[in-house]
Amino acid sequence: MVDKRHLRRQATVPLYGFQPPVGTPYGLEVSTVEDFFAEHDDWPWNPPRPGRATFHYLIAVTEGELRHDVDHVTRTVAPGQWLWVRPGHAQCWHPPGDARGLFILFEPDVLTSDAARLLAPLTAHEAPAVLDPHPDDSVWLRQTALQLLDEHRALGRRPLDVHHALRRSLLESLLLRLANSPDVPSDSASAGGTGRRDTYARFVDALELNFRELHRAADYAGLLGCSVRTLSRAARDATGKGVREVIDERRLLEARRLLGSTGWDARAVAVHLGFTDPANFGRFFRGHTGLTPAAFTARATRPGM
Repeated sequence: MVDKRHLRRQATVPLYGFQPPVGTPYGLEVSTVEDFFAEHDDWPWNPPRPGRATFHYLIAVTEGELRHDVDHVTRTVAPGQWLWVRPGHAQCWHPPGDARGLFILFEPDVLTSDAARLLAPLTAHEAPAVLDPHPDDSVWLRQTALQLLDEHRALGRRPLDVHHALRRSLLESLLLRLANSPDVPSDSASAGGTGRRDTYARFVDALELNFRELHRAADYAGLLGCSVRTLSRAARDATGKGVREVIDERRLLEARRLLGSTGWDARAVAVHLGFTDPANFGRFFRGHTGLTPAAFTARATRPGM
């Protein structure tokens, strides 16, 4: 049953659809960080406002330093690193600094089905927000991103379908190479093979639907019709983490979202996430973040943060 009160409160974090400049075809826009800042001289960092999007933000920092909040955690992106904000993530911009680089926005359905399947570990909601490419790939990635920018700006140089096919091919090539980053789980390298990958994928789906009510590995093993041991191996293969840690991370993510941008107090969040005692929630939250819920809310809502 959907909690309509939760939906109303969560709606205070705007959800943005893909709205590229007029004439931009097929759900893909390519620009630079500096151009984006120049075109939005007072938004969305003055004042900072959290939001969510239905599309991917992919930023390659080439100079300076970029600070960006993803799910209420401030990430610092250095030259050579890539920031990836996936659809549905809460994000908040910091005031523009000296960061420069490539800025790619794309809708999920831009990717072909084969590429989407291969890129599943990279496009997953829980994949790392900041990526450090393999050293052998760094120069290649930057050159490909620049080629993509050049082709994007070449609208009208060739037939539209060819133009878009080239853009999509360059984007997929870039993402497939980026998937080789050391911090991205390798779907094909999982020792458990297809069976464990499927088990973990089903677990993630079940977790998304039930994390408010179900908090034990045994609960999810029962839903999936497997043993706790099988589920634990699947989670360890996919993430390097135990089932309980994955469950706790999902609950913590929801707590950050609600405390950071919706106006929920700690007691309401505790009830929403299935804690029988707000004090237990407070200990859980502080143990994972080092902050009390009240301190986290104060920091997240402070102007300039």
